[in-house]
This record gives sequence, structure tokens and C-alpha cells, in this order.
Amino acid sequence: MLCTINQVSASGISDPDASVLNLINHLTSFEYHAEHNLQCRLSSMFSRPNNLFQKFLLTIVFILVCLLVCQGSANAGLMKKIDPVAEATPFAQTFFPSADHLDPFEGEPASASVYDANRLLGYVFFTDHILPIPGYSGKPMHTLVGFDLTGKIVGVEIVSHEEPILLAGITEQDLTEFKNQYLGLYAGNRVQLGGSDREDYVTLDSISGATITTMVLNSTIMTSLREVAVSRGIARPAMTSDPQDEEPIWVNVWRDKTLQIVVLSAGLLLLLLILVFQDWLAHHPSLLIYLRYGYLVYTVIFIGWYSLAQLSIVNVLTFVSSIMHGFSWETFMIDPMMFILWSFVAMTILLWGRGVYCGWLCPFGAIQEIVYKVGEKLGIRSYEFPAAVHERLWAIKYLVMLGLFGVSLQSLARAELLAEIEPFKTVFTLHFHREWGYIFYAACLILISALNRKFYCRYICPLGAALTFPSKFKIFEWLRRRKECGRPCQTCRAECEVGAIRLTGEIISQECHYCLDCQVTYWNERKCPPLSERRKRRERRIAMKKQAPISKNN
Repeated sequence: MLCTINQVSASGISDPDASVLNLINHLTSFEYHAEHNLQCRLSSMFSRPNNLFQKFLLTIVFILVCLLVCQGSANAGLMKKIDPVAEATPFAQTFFPSADHLDPFEGEPASASVYDANRLLGYVFFTDHILPIPGYSGKPMHTLVGFDLTGKIVGVEIVSHEEPILLAGITEQDLTEFKNQYLGLYAGNRVQLGGSDREDYVTLDSISGATITTMVLNSTIMTSLREVAVSRGIARPAMTSDPQDEEPIWVNVWRDKTLQIVVLSAGLLLLLLILVFQDWLAHHPSLLIYLRYGYLVYTVIFIGWYSLAQLSIVNVLTFVSSIMHGFSWETFMIDPMMFILWSFVAMTILLWGRGVYCGWLCPFGAIQEIVYKVGEKLGIRSYEFPAAVHERLWAIKYLVMLGLFGVSLQSLARAELLAEIEPFKTVFTLHFHREWGYIFYAACLILISALNRKFYCRYICPLGAALTFPSKFKIFEWLRRRKECGRPCQTCRAECEVGAIRLTGEIISQECHYCLDCQVTYWNERKCPPLSERRKRRERRIAMKKQAPISKNN
């Protein structure tokens, strides 16, 4: 190293800029090789165990799937069928206080007569026995409904279900208030949840954050009620609307959310234009910064808090479960915001990778980025893990995702409870109106992001881990690199907000959040060392040409 400095000082180079530049290149090269040697040693230490660990995980997943399939097949015929009369009797006695027994479920559709001695009081039925519409979990809710001889609903009870939002996040009081709205309604009533008033419709209040679940529940209750009431001669077909003539549930929801759909579509179109014209925007960094952080605010406020469209690992688990147990597009189209957003994310994953969602469209990720920037403005010092530790910590989110997937194969409901490792429900769905433990956990993750940029996204998020797998099929490479990147230039690597650039200069697309900072540097003649060197050479040539006529005249 000293020899290099002595050679530079003794070479007698007349251009001081060139001398300094050569010195910097030597110093940078020395640092690069030193760090590269360290990285290579660490890589050699961990690469073999890492490969073995990946094979081990794949083996465990394969064995787990095989065991669960075999267990399900073996137990299918051994499961003891619950007697519907015994299951319904306790609830029927609360619907009809004077009832003393139920007849067996019979007829088409199946329902049970409720008696007080020999006096017929009304009927009860299970909605999933008549209209098994799958809910958000991909499975129908097991709901008991009772009505009297006038066709009036006297009781509604959700006996069992696997809906995630009802398992965690919605209180018993919220659920009770929602069910009680049906008491007193008749078989001939047409019911809608929320939205603008419509002629001949009864409007009920939905449960905030449980749109899909309540829409499905409403449809199964009212449609099943009409069918049973007609079959029992309580309601005439003319009094009821033909279920075949009714619009699908999702059509009404999309109509009621027209404004939200338009605003979301406009936002996604803007993001698409940003991605297509990213090179031009990289030449105008000030405009790109305003666009990026303005878009992050839009993501937090509109997509997250207003539209409740924060995507979750629960969506992925539900999708996989629905494929295994009967897929239905209608189930996913009930929530237009989630459906449109997931469709856009699927497209951008194939074209740009998962970074577009993680860096632009994830509300919780946007909150973390904004908090980090605010902390930076306030002078809060950030802390980064060493490169070797940083890359090992990536494994956490994949292990979390793998664990949730394994549990979901046995019980989707249990997996959805464990998915509370995501703070999304606390922050966006319930707006921090939860038990203090959930609030404390979410607040800690947000505050940590001021010290370590997007800590949750980088090391814990199971959704981000799940999105890396389809990202393997990314078609294009939009992010530009130079041959000098990483050899020896480390500028982009030092600036990368999530540490997704290797020491050798390659961008790790599975971890990239597509912030475009590296592309701004790529086109900046003042920041990019290769471009800076070319600029200085060009300026020297121009200066020499200007000096040449003066020398001739002298």
C-alpha cells in the first residue's frame, strides 16, 4: 500500500486530479479485495451448511405434506359424524324458549321442526347444508338459523367457522351486534350490507374489516331462509325473489365501491408509468423523490387505512387452501380492492419481481420507510448489521413462512392465528383498537424501523418470503448495472436501503424493494465513479481544446 502511494507521488504526473483519482482507485481496490476475501471466507464457511439446510427443509416439507395427506385419507372414514339434532338443540332452545324437542332434519332443503309438546313453533336449519358458499377461509361457515311460522327470523348462531377475521380481531360484541340485526327480518326481505340505500332492500351494518365474511354470511342466511320457508309452505314463491335471478354477491360489492376502485386503479396506473419510465425519472432525481414519498403516503392512507387492502400471508394460505379444497373466483372477487391489488402484484412480479409490491404498495412497509426518513431528518442514528449477519437474518422470514404453511395444511384456522406475527391487522384493519399486547408489538416494529431501515420487511415478513418464489419467474431485468459495479465501486451497495446488493455488485432481486436509488446513481455523473471519471476526462479534453488556440497565437 505504501509502495503504491510512493509510486503515485513520485511519478511526476502533472494533472493533480488524475493523481488523486489513481490514488482513490488504488485505495478502493485495496478495500474491495480485503472485504472480498473476508466475504469469500465467510461464504465458504456457510455455503455448504446452507445448501444442506435448504435440502433439509425441502425434505421436511415433503414428508409433512405426505403425512398430512395420508392422515387425512386415513381419518376420512373414521371421523365421527356429529348428530345435527343434538348439535342444534341447545341453540334452538334459545331461539324458542318454550321448545322441548326437535324432529330430525328432513326435506329438501333439510330443516328440523321445533316443538313445544305437540305444538309446532317453527324451524331451524344449517346454512352450509343448503348453500355451502365458501368464506374468506375457503370453507363455508356452519351457521344455524331459526324462524317461526310467519317466516320471521328468531335466532342466528354461528356454530363453527374458520374465518380469520372472526378468530382474531373481531370482538364477541361486534359479532353479536351483527347477528342481532337479522332478528325480526322475514323470508321475503331483501338485505344488503352497507352502501347506499336501494329500493325494496333492508340495509344492515357490516363489520368493519370483515367485508368478505359478512357478505357471505348474509347471502347464505337470507337465501337459505327463502328456500326453507318456501319448502315448508310458510312463504309463497311469489313472496320471494328467485335466487337464480339475483346478482352474485361480488357484483353488488363492486358497484358500491366504484369510487374506491377508480382511485386505486388510477394509483396503480401511475405506478405502472413510474416503472415504465424509470430511466427518465432516474435522470430527474428530485421529481422521483417527490413521486416516491408521495406515493408511499397514498399507500399508507388510502390503500392501508381507508381501503383496508393490506395484503397478508393469510391471503396466500387461503388461496392455497382453496385450490386444495375447491377453488372459486367469486370468493376472492367479493373484496374488489384486494382482488385488483393482488392481480396487479401478480403482473408486476412477473415483469419486475416482488420489489414493486414491497417497495411501493405495502402499507406497513411504507410506514416503516416514512418513519426511517423522519428519524433521519431528526438526526436519529441508524444501525446496520454486518453483511454476513444481515444475509443470515434473511432466513428468519422464510422459516416463519414455512412454519405457517405447514400448520395451514393441518388447520388453516390455527395458521391464521399464528399469522398475528404480521402486525397488519392491528395497524390497518383494526386501527390499533386492540389489546395492548398487539399494539405494543406493532408499535415496536414501527419504531425499530427508525433505527434499522425496514427491519420487519427484511427479516420477519412471511408475505415477502412467499412472494420471492414466483419472483423466480421474473421475465425482464430492468435495473441497469455497469461492469465496474462491485469491481471495485461500492457506491450503490452502500446506498441500498435494504442491503440487496452483493459485494460483487449483483442485485439480489429476491430482496430488492425497487426503490430505484441505484438507478439514480447509475445515471448520475457526480455520484457514479465510472461516469464521474468519464466526465472529468471529457472536461479535460474540452479544456485542452480551448487552450490549444491560445498556445498557437502565443
